Amino acid sequence: MPRGVFFVARDIPAVPVPPHGSNCRPIALYVRQEPIGRDMTEFDRIIDDFAFLDEWEDRYRYVIELGKALPELAEDKRTAQNKVQGCASQVWLVTHSDGGTDPVLTFEGDSDAHIVRGLVAIVLAVYSGKPASEIARTDAIGVFDKIGLVEHLSSQRANGLRSMVRRIREEATVRVAA
Repeated sequence: MPRGVFFVARDIPAVPVPPHGSNCRPIALYVRQEPIGRDMTEFDRIIDDFAFLDEWEDRYRYVIELGKALPELAEDKRTAQNKVQGCASQVWLVTHSDGGTDPVLTFEGDSDAHIVRGLVAIVLAVYSGKPASEIARTDAIGVFDKIGLVEHLSSQRANGLRSMVRRIREEATVRVAA
């Protein structure tokens, strides 16, 4: 197998990335050269892949690819109750709880816009599968600011991202208080 950096897409074998300076652009998820450790979270992987990409055009493509990999939300879950207010695009978030005293919350989400669907995937990678108390304390917007994501979004998309984060953190706070 050739050495170098590879990109992958689900159910498609890994292939080499075109040489630097090539006009050919891969449209798949970039991954690190070295093996990913077992304790590396999905969000850590996203941050690492994001840092690998130099150009914002490539980072936008990556966000769109993350959205394409997000499982589609069932039509019966696309309700007014699940719709996130404050987003220019339609965004739905569904919360699931394991019912414990500090419940572990998992989320499903979707959007009708490609880039926003990718932002949903990133937000879910930050929060899904964590205890409600940890979710309530986690400021994802601060993390997104560090990687420059928020500053490269339109004001409408940045506001929508903040609305998603606020909705998830408020849901977690309610679950912890219950």
